[in-house]
Amino acid sequence: MSTSENTLASDLRQVCEANPALWRELRGNRLFVTGGTGFFGSWILETLAAFNQQLELGLEATILTRDPAAFEKKAPHLASSSAFRFVTGDVSEFELPAQRFDHVIHAATEASADLNENHPRKMLGTIVGGTVRCLQFAQECGAKNFLLTSSGAIYGPQPHSMARISEEYTGGPDPLDRRSVYAEGKRVAETECALAGRSGSMQIKIARCFAFVGPYLPLDTHFAIGNFIRDRLTGGPIRVGGDGKPVRSYMYATDLMVWLFTILLHGQHLRAYNVGSEDAVTIAETAQQVAAALPPAVKVEIAGNPNRAGAADRYVPSTQRAQKELGLRCEVSLQDAIRRTHDWYRARGAYAASR
Repeated sequence: MSTSENTLASDLRQVCEANPALWRELRGNRLFVTGGTGFFGSWILETLAAFNQQLELGLEATILTRDPAAFEKKAPHLASSSAFRFVTGDVSEFELPAQRFDHVIHAATEASADLNENHPRKMLGTIVGGTVRCLQFAQECGAKNFLLTSSGAIYGPQPHSMARISEEYTGGPDPLDRRSVYAEGKRVAETECALAGRSGSMQIKIARCFAFVGPYLPLDTHFAIGNFIRDRLTGGPIRVGGDGKPVRSYMYATDLMVWLFTILLHGQHLRAYNVGSEDAVTIAETAQQVAAALPPAVKVEIAGNPNRAGAADRYVPSTQRAQKELGLRCEVSLQDAIRRTHDWYRARGAYAASR
């Protein structure tokens, strides 16, 4: 077994052992998953496959994707699973499968900086139209639970005086700022959930997701920690494009899976839960942690002026609601999360060192 397979096997065993009594509530269930081939989706499918293998749950899942062939190349062991059926289509207008499902997980519409900047109307239409379509389907197929993966972006800029932002915060993004399209789309998606949840027996759960790290995270997009891991894999230096002062927090993928499936099964109807880590770090500190994660250490280069005046922007959740109501915790430290992600990519040979 390769190092990357070992990393995933260990990670998935950790998820299965987190709450096996709860996971057994899924025995024999059918799930419909959108966004099943992105970062979230890949991990959802890995987790469902692990539930079947390690807990013998007999789960089946139908996955909506725009490009099954690309996913088959990315994860052939998942694409060939007899428990999974892939349906080609767009989330806003897919053909409704004529069968019943127990749960619908709507994880489509990634936080794409390029789409948000260059095709904002498409992003807005995909988020809102896709959610409406998925809610309609979930009601028609008799689903017991519907999970929307929303975003911490719905709160808008986090006040500088607020260390961690909670679900009770009622601020929001600037609706006249075109860069708010992703955040506004998620806000409307949550409103559509509220409208759909007024009648019927389906339970609608909302996960407001923040920042994450782990295998399958893209290393060549706008995710700073992914870029830093890529820089390290290619031999360094690790480059910070700005001044390194923004504050973030990172949850590892195994914790993300435990939280999402717990919210799906035991979250309250029409209640939002922040999903992420409360352990705040600056972007510069994140780069330093990636640089020092494994020997030999590599250099960190910060392009902007770290001594400039002004408060740094923050994006850090309060997760007290999830902790108190659902008993959830973050189990994987940032240092360990970086190491595991780095080892998985290095074993796959996706980014060879340049020296």
